[in-house]
Amino acid sequence: MKIKYYILLAGSLLFSCNQSKTDESGDGSAKKLVIGATMLSMQNEFIVNVNDEMEAKAKELGVELITVDAERSALKQVEQVESFIAQGVDAIIMNPCEVEASSPAIKLAMDAKIPIINVNSETSAKPTAFVGSDDTESARIAMKYIVDKLGGKGNILMMHGFMGQAAQIKRDNGAKEILKANPGLKLLAEQSGEWDRAKGMSLTENWIQSFGPKINAIFAQNDEMGMGAVKALEAAGLKNKVIVVSVDAIPDALQAVKKGTLDATVFQNAKEQGGKAIETAVKAAKKQAFEKEVLIPFQLVTKENVGEFLK
Repeated sequence: MKIKYYILLAGSLLFSCNQSKTDESGDGSAKKLVIGATMLSMQNEFIVNVNDEMEAKAKELGVELITVDAERSALKQVEQVESFIAQGVDAIIMNPCEVEASSPAIKLAMDAKIPIINVNSETSAKPTAFVGSDDTESARIAMKYIVDKLGGKGNILMMHGFMGQAAQIKRDNGAKEILKANPGLKLLAEQSGEWDRAKGMSLTENWIQSFGPKINAIFAQNDEMGMGAVKALEAAGLKNKVIVVSVDAIPDALQAVKKGTLDATVFQNAKEQGGKAIETAVKAAKKQAFEKEVLIPFQLVTKENVGEFLK
C-alpha cells in the first residue's frame, strides 16, 4: 500500500507542476509562451527603450520574455538564435546587427519552424514578420529640414551608424536622395560613428580640425551621435553656426531640442515598435492571423512641437 501511495503522491505533484505552467487564462489548455529576443546593443538608449516596451507588453500579455545582448556582433547574434532554438522557445524577436551577417539566423529559425520577427531593423533574408519604421524616410525628413534651414545651399557632414546595418544603409540612401535633388548642398565628408555618443563627439572634433568654419550642418543618423556632435561643437564655440539634426528622439535629444542645442530630431516610436513586436510574435506563435509588415511613421521634432513628445 505504501508503494501505491508514493506513486499517487508523485503523480499528484507532477500534475500540480504542470498546472503551474498553464497560461493565465486558467483553462489549462496551453503552457506559458516563451519568447527569446536578441538585441543589437543594450548600450544604445533607443534599443533599451524598445526592449523596455517589449518587456512591458510581454508582462501585460502573460508571456515570458528572455532578452540577450548581441553586443553589436552578428556572429554572436546567430549563436544566440541557435541557443533559443535549442531551448525550444515559442517565438524569436531579433533586432538585427547587420543586414547580411545576421541573415543566417532567419533560416535557422525558419528551418526549426519557430516564427522569427525582426524589430527596428532588417535582414536580407525574409523573416516571419517585420515591425519597425522606414529608415529611408527618417533621413529624408532630417535632410529636408536642413535644406530648408540652409536655403538649399551649404556644406554638410554625415555621420553614419554601424556600417552594414539596415538603418545605416537606408538612412544613407534617404540622405543621398535629398542631396541629389539639391545640388546647392555639398557633402564635405561622411564617416561612421557606430551609433555611439563618444565616437560621434570624437569624429566631430576631427571634422572641426579639418573643415572648421566651412561646416554648415551635420546629419547624424542617430541621436547618440548627434548629441556627441553637439558637445564637440559647443566646446569649439561653433554650435550657433552649425545645424545638427539626428534621429530617434531619445529623452536626452528631446531636452536638447527644447534647449535649442540640437536643432531637430526625428521621432522613432520605440513604444510602438516594442509593443507591436511582442504582439506579432505572440500571434505567430499561436498561429493566429498577423501582419507580415508593421510600419510605424517617423515625425520631425523641432523646438516648436517638442512639448508634444516630452513625457
